[in-house]
Amino acid sequence: MVDSTPHPAHKAEPHDVVIVGGGLAGGLIALALHRHAPDCRFVVIEAGRSFGGHHRWSWFETDIRPKARGLMAGFDLNGWDEGYDITFPSLGRTLPTAYRSLASAEFHAKLIAELPAERVMLETKAAGLDADGVTLADGTRIAAKRVIDCRPFKASAALSGGWQVFLGQQFRCETPHGLTRPIIMDASVDQLAPHGNGAAYRFVYVLPLSPTDVFIEDTYYADQPKMDAEVLKGRVAEYAHRNGWQGDVVDSEAGILPVISGGDFNAALAEVAIPGVALAGARGGFSHPLTSYTLPFAVDNALAIAHLIASRPALTGAELAAFCQRRSKRHWRATAYYRMLSRMLFEAAEPEKRVVVFEHFYALRGALVERFYAGRSTWSDRLRILTGKPPVAIPRAIRALFSPGKPLDTKPLDTKPFNMETPA
Repeated sequence: MVDSTPHPAHKAEPHDVVIVGGGLAGGLIALALHRHAPDCRFVVIEAGRSFGGHHRWSWFETDIRPKARGLMAGFDLNGWDEGYDITFPSLGRTLPTAYRSLASAEFHAKLIAELPAERVMLETKAAGLDADGVTLADGTRIAAKRVIDCRPFKASAALSGGWQVFLGQQFRCETPHGLTRPIIMDASVDQLAPHGNGAAYRFVYVLPLSPTDVFIEDTYYADQPKMDAEVLKGRVAEYAHRNGWQGDVVDSEAGILPVISGGDFNAALAEVAIPGVALAGARGGFSHPLTSYTLPFAVDNALAIAHLIASRPALTGAELAAFCQRRSKRHWRATAYYRMLSRMLFEAAEPEKRVVVFEHFYALRGALVERFYAGRSTWSDRLRILTGKPPVAIPRAIRALFSPGKPLDTKPLDTKPFNMETPA
């Protein structure tokens, strides 16, 4: 729904910044501008009813650099300082890294509480973006000196890889569930595909949100972006039952994210780039190629953009767009190693044996695992991951190493209807 009443912030001179997309990346940029560039006149436009959609973002405390953690101050986070567990067919460990999680409802609540009302436009669809502003679906024109495109990721055949498919449900148990820390990966489950046929790397992810609330997510590394929500809900319910957790489902979420293994990044970027418009978020390539994590990169980008605008009031939209493009290309180069591991996962390992690749990885030192998730693996880390008994056949690994990867499926995501806002 678009509010046709002229917005008070749109009557005067052009905005300094218009942010299109109020997801994680757009919301954090708005917050960073508000806190670190107080003279910047910005507005964030979001097509949905709330910031962040219907998601949960999680990260290791060490994923965010210490000087950048202040941006997340004030959010109502779930946190576990005692570490987390992983379980595989032949391996079980507790790793000591602190873990954090943020639900989109809390993300929205914090942004609405802190951002001035005139800086927010919800339920407002942008029909067109250009270097000089944004045209809304109702024809309203919002002039801007700089425009930042934070809309969702758009799949491109220029990229290669697979998909991370997940469905999670929050249970309110009748009695305390007994967990004190997250289970980041329980891969002792059957290695089934997310659509009921075949195999994929499957694990269950568990967060104890309170003594009686537990979030259970069924996650898959799959070749196609396909999900049968009813099948996955049944698997989540079976996992809860197996652990003796009885109660009601009070919240649900589902998603399909790209796992990038290679491709022509410049060509993919050209498909979504608009001259003079800055690209941020997953649309601009800011994600971890193997884990699909986005929050650490969203924090870094938000602060970098806010500090640049605060220090250079005369910065043009074209200059901001070039700044973000340089960052995205630098990120692509810096994450090449993880894309190679993605090719190993999707091309060197049979779907039902991909669990062995992750089991091999999680047997390594905890500090190495921390740096891996943060996208800051050292050269010795990279060498260590590839040494030892190979978790995949050598000939297949060599072929995967030099493969361009399987082109990313650009067809609409195949999900049978699932209402994420009403527990089923």
